[in-house]
Amino acid sequence: MMRTEGKGTLYVVSTPIGNLEDITLRALRTLKDADLIAAEDTRHTGLLLRHFGIQTQLTSYFEGNELKKREFILSRLKEGAQIALVSDAGTPGISDPGFRLIQNAVQNQIPVIPIPGPSAVITALSVSGLPTDAFLFKGFLPHKSKKRRDLLKELEGTKETLIFYESPHRIDETLKDILETLGDREIVLSREMTKIHEEIMRGKVSDVLNRIEERRLKGEITLVVSGKTRRQQKDRGIGDPIPLSPNPLILKRGYHT
Repeated sequence: MMRTEGKGTLYVVSTPIGNLEDITLRALRTLKDADLIAAEDTRHTGLLLRHFGIQTQLTSYFEGNELKKREFILSRLKEGAQIALVSDAGTPGISDPGFRLIQNAVQNQIPVIPIPGPSAVITALSVSGLPTDAFLFKGFLPHKSKKRRDLLKELEGTKETLIFYESPHRIDETLKDILETLGDREIVLSREMTKIHEEIMRGKVSDVLNRIEERRLKGEITLVVSGKTRRQQKDRGIGDPIPLSPNPLILKRGYHT
């Protein structure tokens, strides 16, 4: 971490989405050397810091207090502080209010340095087996079914692979809405990625729905959905995506830190 008198830096630090072994050496050094860590949940980040013996001061920065805290963090940056921004898990700024702090830092000509690492979006996409040359990430779908279906209808003609976040208590209804609006596409449902109960389900929407119908899923879910043109291709030539098996495959990994 380079320190310049009178000039602060905002470090956007990726943290593990589950398995603590996924943190990078650079992330650990940045968190240790920072003057302040702005965390989505100080209790959650505090566990991470204690695990690695890091004693840097914490301050909360989340959607409920972002207006007040953003001014405080920006003032510290203008005074020359080196501040690390972290979310509960993964890369800050992706579907969380961190992007507004980053935006304001850029507008104030404060250096913003990425400390790359885990991201649920890329992790799920990388093992999906669906096309990765172009994809569209839409974050969390609307909670209400009508708004969710309306958004999905807007995406019906999208050629790119689609990626969504979803909570376990809404996943059944979301899959039913996808089936109704987008059709019985190939999907990959990943939950609890890198954790002891990691599970990856592959197959048609209807297949996955049948598998989870009698279950109560837990943990954060990332849903990858095939794009329209790829789903409808009948004659596949060289370079076309390989069709997935019609039977969902569940992969489980039993390690945890």
